[in-house]
Amino acid sequence: MTTESGAPGKMSESELIVREMQDDIEHNRIEGQYSASMHTKWMFLLAMGVVCLIAFVCSLALGSVDVPILETLKALGHMILPGVIEGPSQQYYSDIIVNSRIPRTVLCLLTGISLAAAGTIMQGLLRNPLVSPFTLGVSTAASFGAALSIVFFPAIIGAAYYETWEFLGLSMSVKNILIVILSFVFGMCSILLVLKVSKKDATRTTLVLSGVVISYLFQAGISLSQYLSDDESLRTISNWLMGGMWNATWSAVTLMIPIIILCLIYLMKTSIDINSLSAGDDIAKNVGVDVNSLRKRGLIVSTLITSTCVAFSGVIGFIGLMAPHMTRMAIGNDTRFVLPASALMGASILLFSDIVARKILYPDQLPVGIILYVIGGIFFIWMVTRKNWGSRL
Repeated sequence: MTTESGAPGKMSESELIVREMQDDIEHNRIEGQYSASMHTKWMFLLAMGVVCLIAFVCSLALGSVDVPILETLKALGHMILPGVIEGPSQQYYSDIIVNSRIPRTVLCLLTGISLAAAGTIMQGLLRNPLVSPFTLGVSTAASFGAALSIVFFPAIIGAAYYETWEFLGLSMSVKNILIVILSFVFGMCSILLVLKVSKKDATRTTLVLSGVVISYLFQAGISLSQYLSDDESLRTISNWLMGGMWNATWSAVTLMIPIIILCLIYLMKTSIDINSLSAGDDIAKNVGVDVNSLRKRGLIVSTLITSTCVAFSGVIGFIGLMAPHMTRMAIGNDTRFVLPASALMGASILLFSDIVARKILYPDQLPVGIILYVIGGIFFIWMVTRKNWGSRL
C-alpha cells in the first residue's frame, strides 16, 4: 500500500478517519447491545418480582375459606402497621391470614427461593444443567436425616427431644433444631458421595446417574425407618416424602429466615466467580479464582439451604431444576441475574402450586409435592429431548 507521500505501509489521513469512524460505530453497536441486554435482564427480574408478589397475595387469599383480595391486604397491612391501616371487616379474616396462611405462605416463599437458588449454584459450579438438589439426591438424603430424628431420637434423648423454649415470643423446640442438623449432615453426605463416585468421569450423565443411585441408597434408609416406626412417626415420614406445608408455624419460619438470608447473601457474592467457571476451570484459575475452594464452599452452602427447607417442607422436587433453566432461556447465563430471578421464579412456581394443592380436592388438601412431580416430570422430559438443551450452561 502506498500513501500520497509515496511511503509504503502507511495509511493516509482520510483512511485513518474512516478507520476511526468504523471503530466508533462498532464500539457503539457493542455498547448498545450490552445496554439492551442489561435492560432485558432488569425488566425480567422486575417482572418476576411482580409475579411473585401476586402469587404471595393469592396464596394468602385462597384456601378452604376464600378471603377477598382487599380484605387480605387490609389484614396484612394491619399486622404490619396496626396504628395506620384498619383491619378487615371480619375478625376471622385476620385470624385466618395471620395465624394460618402467612406462616404457610412464607414457608412456601422461602422454600421456593432456596431450592431455586441452590439449583442455580449447583448447575453453575458443576457446569451441568441437569443437576439440582433433587436430581443429586440431596433432598432424599436430607429427608433420611429428618426420618432418623423423628423415629430414633425420642428414644435416644428421651423427654429432652420435646423440650421447647421461648425466643422473641415464639416457641422453639429441640425437635426442629435436630431435624435441621441431621438433614444438613446427610444432605452433605449425599453431595460428597456423588462427587466421589463421579470423580473419574464427571460428565453430565455420570453426575445425574450418581445422584439417582445415591438417592436410592438413602431411600432404602427411609424405607427402613418407616418399617421400624410407630403409627404416628410413620404418618409424619409419609407426609414428609410427599412434600407439603403442614409444618408451617411462626417458630419454623423464624428458625429458617436467618439461615436462608445468610446463605443467599453468600451465594450472591460468589456469582461473579461462578460466571468465570462457565468458561472452564483453567480460565477461572487464570483470573484468580480458587476453583476447588469455590466449588466446595458453594456446594456446602447450597446443601445447607436445601436441608433447612426439607426439614420443614419435605421433599419438593424439580423446583431447583425448572426455575434456573427457564430463567436462562429468558436472560442468558449471567449468574448475577440468573440467581435472583430464578429464586423469584421458584417461589412463584411453588406458591401457585400450593394454591392448586389447596383447591383441587377442596375441602381436603393435596400434597404440593405430587403436583410438582407431575409438572417437573413433564418439564424434565421436554428439557432432555430438546436438541440444544446442553448449550444452556
